[in-house]
Amino acid sequence: MIKRLLVVFMILALGGLGAANMFGVNPLAFLQINQDRPALLKSITTVSQHHGAIGNFEVILDEKDSNAEWLPTFFVGRRTLFVAAGSVNAYVDLSGLTENDLTVSQDGKLVTVRLPEAQLDKPKLDLERSYAFSEERGVFDRLADTVQAPQQAPIYKAAEEKITAAAEESELRTRAYESTKAMLSGMLKSLGYEAKFETGQ
Repeated sequence: MIKRLLVVFMILALGGLGAANMFGVNPLAFLQINQDRPALLKSITTVSQHHGAIGNFEVILDEKDSNAEWLPTFFVGRRTLFVAAGSVNAYVDLSGLTENDLTVSQDGKLVTVRLPEAQLDKPKLDLERSYAFSEERGVFDRLADTVQAPQQAPIYKAAEEKITAAAEESELRTRAYESTKAMLSGMLKSLGYEAKFETGQ
């Protein structure tokens, strides 16, 4: 009796699978999807950071320095016009993605990836292309410079801040984001998937 029930159950189960396949539904698809997500995630996070765009910038700084404003600039004070050149990398950090950021369609053909927004690296000054265009110094500042060279750190810091501001106003983030999408689309296509992207928080 038990064997007969098992046979009937197997026939019904196989019949159900056959009917599902006839209508284009794979009842085991969820198993494949659950297996695919960790493998896809590993493939994507292996990239870690995708540096999708580099921007080269040139800015001009008008720096004024005076320790005694009540004295004429002829005696004390310094004004420097500085041309600063540098570059900024824009990237998308993929290392923090989890399985919740990947969705595989029921037919196993489409992968939806939730990407974080692009970020900007700290600017890198090109000291070979950066220079003081002109400099005005008071008498006392000229004398002080013969004893000790003026500090360049403040003007370099100001240059980095201005280059960062220029990068923020540019389309660098957008270009890096689009470049990352193109890279991942190619990667997923080589694995047999179409790609769709959403922007994460």
